[in-house]
Order: sequence, then C-alpha cells, then structure tokens
Amino acid sequence: MKLLMHTCCAPCSVYCIDTLREEGIEPTVYWYNPNIHPYMEYKARRDTLKEYTKSINVKAIFEEEYGLDKFCKNVIDDLQNRCVNYCYKVRMEQTVKYAKENGYDAFTSTLFVSPYQKHEELKQLCEQLAKKYEIEFVYRDFRVGFREGQAKARELGMYMQRYCGCIFSEKDRYQKQIEKDKITSI
Repeated sequence: MKLLMHTCCAPCSVYCIDTLREEGIEPTVYWYNPNIHPYMEYKARRDTLKEYTKSINVKAIFEEEYGLDKFCKNVIDDLQNRCVNYCYKVRMEQTVKYAKENGYDAFTSTLFVSPYQKHEELKQLCEQLAKKYEIEFVYRDFRVGFREGQAKARELGMYMQRYCGCIFSEKDRYQKQIEKDKITSI
C-alpha cells in the first residue's frame, strides 16, 4: 500500500510511523500546515520533522505555505470552531488531493495520535473526503501510543511544541494565566 500520511509535527509522527512500519506499511510523510503560527513556530516544527524523517529514512514531502493571513480571514468569525471548520478541512483536503494526484492508494494523519484533537469530527471528515476523491482512508486510533511517542521524541531531543499550532491555541494555552493576571493587577 502506498500511504500518504499528513503530519503535523515530528513528535506526533513518532508513534504513528513506528506502528505503521510494524504493520508492514511504509508511510510517506506529508507536511502541509498553513495553520501553524507564528512563523518561527512553523519553521521549528517543519525543520524538526525534516531532520527526523532523514534520520529514520522516511520519504517526506513538504508543501510550503505559511498561511497566517488566509487563516485569520477564515476563522475570525468563529474562533471556537476553527479546528473543525477550517484547520482540519484545509489540511486534509490538500493531503487527499495530493495523494490522489500522485498515485497514492490511501491517506491518514498523525492528528489521530493526539488526545487534544477533535477525533470523531476529524475521522468523519476524512471518511467524507475518501468518498469524494475515491481514495482509501486508513484509520488508526493512534491515541493509545501518544505518551509513548512523546517520550521517545523527548529521548531523541526533538523540539516539543506546547500548543496545537495556531495563534489562538497558543492564547488558549495561557488562558488561566491571563485570568489570574487580571485579578492580581486590580
């Protein structure tokens, strides 16, 4: 099976790649993440993935699109639903199109490893895209290996991000501190 695996970052790819290889599937990593901001975060994640894929001899394709303006235009009116209504759709549709146009049999995503993602909504979207583009969606609930993959990534000294990717998820990361600072500054 020729599998294209959308990949959000190197740490999330560790368990996914290991598991697929154990199944006899050699994935091709596909980087397309115009939702990651600011640029230095985008660059750190991309460059870490480049280094990791080279070190474990995995084919990797990097679609460069730092899409801050487009992202902001498309999510500003509904920030609470940005993941489902924009981020997942944009990245998964681009992945599926690339897979279909370049002779892949199937696609999947490392997003299925994170317990922080909207798993069921993402799965449903991928199933819809598989039908639309007539390509197989390889579903794996990789969440069981999230901690294992993260531990291995730390052992390898990988850059470990502290938020999902977009600037609004970084704000969410600090929300408790923001509220606490409001109270203490009064």
